[in-house]
Amino acid sequence: MQAFWIPSGSMIPELQINDRVMVNKLSYRVSEPVRGDIVVFVSPFATDTDDDSLGTRIVRTIGESLGITTAAVPDDLIKRVVGLPGETIEIRENTVFVDGVALDEPYLPTGITMDDMPPRTLRADELFVMGDNRNASSDSRRFGPIQIDDVVGKAFVRIWPADRWGGL
Repeated sequence: MQAFWIPSGSMIPELQINDRVMVNKLSYRVSEPVRGDIVVFVSPFATDTDDDSLGTRIVRTIGESLGITTAAVPDDLIKRVVGLPGETIEIRENTVFVDGVALDEPYLPTGITMDDMPPRTLRADELFVMGDNRNASSDSRRFGPIQIDDVVGKAFVRIWPADRWGGL
């Protein structure tokens, strides 16, 4: 398990700026991602921190998780799984289609608009992820599908603020 800090509004209304969530880092070692899961994954724009010492990485991770510090370019992003391996994803008229069937997305806020996107078939090792706040999310529409191996884990509970504590 690891705590993560939410730095942006890309997952509003489910997750607000400065929320903290717990992420199960073992969940996908025993099961596969499911459509609708909220996942943390390595950002395609992440900086290479392999040269940092273990102590530096630990301090940075704790600081980022508590919201005390932020990465200039976040090393991890959090989004919702929309497309699974082998599926074809398309966006038409503000609706996501999976294998030609309109996706029911009750978690989306009202007023969301999306540009059309031609069909894209995912490889066996890819996921298509999108923020719930589609108007303010840099996601697979921008950077393409993510590799399953880049998934850090599944967000399963909001732990802060205390008055919004609960499962995701």
